[in-house]
Amino acid sequence: MPEISLSIVVILLVSGLFVGFINTLAGGGSAISLTVFMALGLPVHVANGTNRVAILMQNLSSTATFTRKKLIDWNVGLRLGIPAILGTLVGAHIAVTINERIFQICLATVIGLVLIFTVFGGKIFREGSDADAPAKRKIGPLHYLLFFLIGIYSGYIFVGTGFTILLVAMGLLGLDAVKSNVIKNFIVLLSMPFSLAVFVINGDVDYAYGLIHGAGNMVGAFLASQYAIGWGAKFMRWFMIVVVLVCLADVVGLISIRSAVMAIIH
Repeated sequence: MPEISLSIVVILLVSGLFVGFINTLAGGGSAISLTVFMALGLPVHVANGTNRVAILMQNLSSTATFTRKKLIDWNVGLRLGIPAILGTLVGAHIAVTINERIFQICLATVIGLVLIFTVFGGKIFREGSDADAPAKRKIGPLHYLLFFLIGIYSGYIFVGTGFTILLVAMGLLGLDAVKSNVIKNFIVLLSMPFSLAVFVINGDVDYAYGLIHGAGNMVGAFLASQYAIGWGAKFMRWFMIVVVLVCLADVVGLISIRSAVMAIIH
C-alpha cells in the first residue's frame, strides 16, 4: 500500500464528498468507495471494513442535521433499527470469513443491480412530499423480518443498502421520499457501529484511509441534508448512472481505475 501522499488525500476527500452526497439522497455511493479503496491497493476485506468508518461518519453528519430539523421519526427508526442491528452482526461475520473471489463476484452483481435500479427506479429519485405526513401502514412482523435481512446484507457488503431501505420504507410502509431518506440514514447510523466492530476485531480496517474518506463523506452528507434533499435527487440519479457504470466496468475488468489512480499518485 502506498504512503498517504497529498494526491491520495485529495482522491479520498473528493470521492468521499461525492459518496456522502449520493448516499444521503438515495444510496449506492459505496460502490465508489470500495472501488477507490481497492484502486489504492487495499485488499477486498480491508476495503469493505474501511468503508464502514466513512459511512459511520457520513451518517453522523446527516442524522445530526435531520435531528436539528426535527425530521426523524424516532419511534419508526428505533423499532426498525433493532432488527437491522441484529442482522448486520450476522452479515459482518459472513463478510470477514468469505472467500475473496466470491466477494468480488457478489460485488460485481450488486453494482450491476444498483445500476439497473438507478436506471429504472426513478420513482425514489423523483418523489417527494411533506416530511410530516404520517406513515400509511403500521409496522408489523414482515417489516421486522425485512429489516433483519437488510441488516444481514448491510453487514456483508453494504453497497445498495440505501436503495433497499427506501424501497421498503416507501413501498411497504407508505412513507414519503423525504421521511424515508431520513429513516434510512438513522437506521444505518444505528447499525453501522456493530458491523464496524466485527471488522475492527478481525483487523480489516485501514483507519487513516477511512477517516480521510469519512471527512469527505461528512461534508457531502451535510451538503445533501442541508441543501439538496429537495432538489438534488434528479441530478444525482443521472450522476449515479455514470458513476456506477464506471465502477462496474472496473470490477469486471473493462477498465482499470487502479491504473488511473496510480498514475495520478505518481
